[in-house]
Amino acid sequence: MTTTIPAGGPAALLTAPTKLLTAPPRPAFAERYLLEPALNADPYGYLNALRDHDPVHWSAMHRAWLVTGHGQLMHCLRDPAVSAERVGPLMDAVPEGAREDTERAFSILSRWMVFNDPPQHRRLRQVFQEQFSARGIARYRTFVERATRAMLTRRSVPGNSGDLLADIARPLPSLVFARWLGVPQAHSPSFWYWNARVGDLVLGAAQEEREYRTSLQSLVKLDDYLAGLVRERAADPKDDLISSVLAGGQIGKSVSEEEFVGMLTQMAFAGGETTSNLIANTMLALLRHPEQLAQVRANPDLVPLAVEETMRFDGPSKMSIRSAARDFDLDGRAVRGGDRLFLVTAAANRDPERFADPDLFSVARGSTSHLGFGFGAHFCIGAALARLVACSVVGVLVREYPDLALTTDRHSWQPSLLNRALTALPVRY
Repeated sequence: MTTTIPAGGPAALLTAPTKLLTAPPRPAFAERYLLEPALNADPYGYLNALRDHDPVHWSAMHRAWLVTGHGQLMHCLRDPAVSAERVGPLMDAVPEGAREDTERAFSILSRWMVFNDPPQHRRLRQVFQEQFSARGIARYRTFVERATRAMLTRRSVPGNSGDLLADIARPLPSLVFARWLGVPQAHSPSFWYWNARVGDLVLGAAQEEREYRTSLQSLVKLDDYLAGLVRERAADPKDDLISSVLAGGQIGKSVSEEEFVGMLTQMAFAGGETTSNLIANTMLALLRHPEQLAQVRANPDLVPLAVEETMRFDGPSKMSIRSAARDFDLDGRAVRGGDRLFLVTAAANRDPERFADPDLFSVARGSTSHLGFGFGAHFCIGAALARLVACSVVGVLVREYPDLALTTDRHSWQPSLLNRALTALPVRY
């Protein structure tokens, strides 16, 4: 075999023209509506593509900045220019025909911690610090485990088919939170109906005038009910959250009774919904990944890690919404005061710059630095209780139901920008 030397000698090899190999152009990124059915069912492929394309992306379609990068989202959670005060946009969405019910309902929402910035947020939150601490929650462990076994015994006979969401994931957190707040069992049906309708309002499920009116009236009824419960506990304390906070002596001093009741409506709404979805999503992830389920069954100490990995991999919340309190720079983008920001934790929790093999569900990952419970001042105050309840239910199901299996590989999800919530989880026990 011979090589032809170009004119000019061997040195010309260094300058001889060569054919350059170029990578094919990347396809143009096409934005999609986050609530279209296919994306609502499985958002992660698209969110990964969006984050890779532009981790801080202005969406004309959603009229908001979509923040999907882990580092960029952490910046937002730390920056005081990013505000949690967003009751106004919720109120603006109410149809004219339902407006007569808005004034009091939105005054209640304005007292929710999640809708307040520091220093207001800190002042409201500090009255609950002891009750929500891991130490304060731990005393409910025995009650939660007993309630879990009792409910599973009644609702899930081994060998039978059922809906794990309806049988245990939804009612168990409701039972625990009602017991913790001090709601008598006889009042539970009305209490949880009002909570569900408040969820329709806050999570954007209410669309029609009638639905808005029902949600607004339910929030007022929930507030009235909890105000009555606070008066009862002030006169006759029990072993519950309300009595414990009242005993601390701060209600009526650093926080008014009206503010306290308003915050209780937030607790009532948030606690059951988030924990129900966490239980269902954890069991779905384990049942879809039998090798991971086998590891947890072989070593039940991995149950808390399975719950944490679910918070990262497919948690109960997809995003939170904020607004810009003033102009600021975010990753080279000029965010203007008043702009909305969608902090897409579902995308940030799969950012390869923060997590190795982010699309892999692994109970041995060991990292709890996900953003599923938020971060900083707005870290979820109920995280310890949610973890306790979820770990209890998942632990019992993993240890005591060895034949538990999915009966379908197709699942539907509630349409929501914010929540990641199954409509059902059919299983064979």
